[in-house]
Amino acid sequence: MMRSSTPRRFTGWHMTGILVAFFAVVIAVNMLMATLAVRSFGGVVVDNSYVASQKFNGWLKAARAQEAQGWRETITIDAQRRVHVSLADAAGTPLTSVGITATAAHPLGRAPDIALSFREVAPGRYSADRALPAGRWVLHLTARQDAADHRYVREID
Repeated sequence: MMRSSTPRRFTGWHMTGILVAFFAVVIAVNMLMATLAVRSFGGVVVDNSYVASQKFNGWLKAARAQEAQGWRETITIDAQRRVHVSLADAAGTPLTSVGITATAAHPLGRAPDIALSFREVAPGRYSADRALPAGRWVLHLTARQDAADHRYVREID
């Protein structure tokens, strides 16, 4: 007895299976991506965006005043992961007796913030009181001399 080799028909059940499989894959990928996004970034840039928007023009004015003074800064990190800051005025003269504080924040909020204070180790050169753990950090640094505050934000690897 010989069987005929007629091809099988494509039915509505086949199409239903294809659609269910397709949407199952799409939903699974979306769930995976949403889970990874929520676990890796808390999403808070500012606590209150309305208040931040009201202060924005003042921040721009302070930034322009800071630029007008012409301070030049160099922020480095050594092999022991200690932060060093060099400050000079517009003429290149080292700035002495500057009070420097900083907060090192993990960019994704996975580690607690680390407060750093600096001491002057040479004219215009300041060194942090402690080393940073390995990894990426965002350094929010404030240099204060007389009544002027200078703020810098740098990413450190």
